[in-house]
Amino acid sequence: MRRFLITLSVLGILAATQDAHAARIKELVRVKGVRPNQLTGYGLVVGLAGTGDSAQTLFTRQSVKALLQREGIVADGRSRTRNVAAVLVTAELPAFSTPGDQIDVVVSTLGDATSLASGVLVMTPLKGADRETYALAQGPLVAGGFSVSQPLATRQRNVPTSARVPGGATVERGVATRFVVEDKIVLSLVEADFTTAQRIALAINDELKSDAAKADDSRRVTVTVPDDAKEQTVAFLARIETLDVNPDIRARVVINERSGTVVVGGNVALGPASVAHANLDVAISTALSVSQPSAFSRTGRTVVVPNTTVDAEERVEKLRAIPATTTVDDLVKALNALGASPRDLMQILEALQRAGALRAEIEVM
Repeated sequence: MRRFLITLSVLGILAATQDAHAARIKELVRVKGVRPNQLTGYGLVVGLAGTGDSAQTLFTRQSVKALLQREGIVADGRSRTRNVAAVLVTAELPAFSTPGDQIDVVVSTLGDATSLASGVLVMTPLKGADRETYALAQGPLVAGGFSVSQPLATRQRNVPTSARVPGGATVERGVATRFVVEDKIVLSLVEADFTTAQRIALAINDELKSDAAKADDSRRVTVTVPDDAKEQTVAFLARIETLDVNPDIRARVVINERSGTVVVGGNVALGPASVAHANLDVAISTALSVSQPSAFSRTGRTVVVPNTTVDAEERVEKLRAIPATTTVDDLVKALNALGASPRDLMQILEALQRAGALRAEIEVM
């Protein structure tokens, strides 16, 4: 069995702090109605040094022909230049954007172009889900990688088929954003939790000295804007979003099987249990030998014969008792005492949860 070269005392278990730290309400919630909008567009990148789409990419040839025709140039669409690439342009339109604002765009190839380095994006309309144009993108690309190829060698760093245009799109129209509806502001929790929602409502009511806030469920807290703040809703929202609240953290163990990382949350507790974990090591080796016919043989021939051996060894561990723990430090010490590798530790934690000894939910990444 392959083992991770990770010591449990250092990297095997990452223990979160036990005490929950206070956080501002603005870090725990999102204001309903305040959200970005996704924009997309189809465009062309020109000025590539022979790394654009090939002649086999038909939609690029058609796009180049249409572009030239709009400029009054007659083209037959049979151009074989590799200095042009068809791209998909994406951007995020922030809330409260107004015409004239600059936003970043991401440009990604659609055809068989090998690199977008040194390219320039031709003016591309960016549209929303309603197919209306909200921004226009254009400008030189900033590629995060490069690719150099020769007949027998290729060197590439990062992904050269995707690039950015910082501030490359100009907003042409904004999206109406309303965060106050019928004198109410709805706060949506980033992570749904009844206890945290109730604490947020209590903190707001304590600050306002009223019952303006109410926890509707584990996700939403509705705040009624007082009469003296209806003309200054921004100042009112800024006042309540800076309040400190101690969020209730769900007991959780996060396991990343690819990297062998185990993260134990601060509220995880362990009941008494006994654990025995056996490891099975299987080694398979192959040795090649040559078999030759006898001397002066006319029918025999020399062949290579593989000799394969399989060796299996099972090391049975003794049954070990794990005491009940209430702190992360005690839990780390108890699990490290087993001397298991991170991969073994994942199986032990899952088995402890099924046995009812691990009081936490396990999330596998």
